[in-house]
Amino acid sequence: MDLWRNFIKGDRLAFDSLMQQHINILFCYGCKFSKDEELVKDAIQELFIRIWETRLNLCSDVKPKPYLMASLRRLLHRKIKRDLNTVPFSSLDDNSIFFDVEMSVEQRYIQNERLMHMAIQIGDKISSLPERQKEVVYLKFFMNISRDEICEIMNIRPQTVSNLLQAALKKLRGELVLSPFSN
Repeated sequence: MDLWRNFIKGDRLAFDSLMQQHINILFCYGCKFSKDEELVKDAIQELFIRIWETRLNLCSDVKPKPYLMASLRRLLHRKIKRDLNTVPFSSLDDNSIFFDVEMSVEQRYIQNERLMHMAIQIGDKISSLPERQKEVVYLKFFMNISRDEICEIMNIRPQTVSNLLQAALKKLRGELVLSPFSN
């Protein structure tokens, strides 16, 4: 919080630290909306330029991570809508394959076939979730974001976050067959 306040006061070192802390998270999150990594990088750069230029108008009591993620989400939404050469954002409707959650299990963690089978099954099931449920699962479990921060990022109410998460978990529980005896 002090870093954010110092940034708002014009402290360039605080701004640099803020960028370094959040750039990888923002890039990973942005790549869920567009496979065009250069577009995502440009959007992140534009976001940081904008917040530096408008820092005096920013609230000093915001949590930087959800604020930056929500800002990037809106910025990418606008850029993708304007650019006819990119895949449409499609408002994260349930029929699009736009917000793919890809589970990558590092080779060192895969020690037997059962674990690999389970990881593949979970990845497939998450990929089959409706888009908004996928995004909530990604933010909650892969990015470790709180419900309130997800509300800010997705611009939805807390109950909607809970409903989406519960529906996703219910569907996953119903579809996953994770028997310790299956191959």
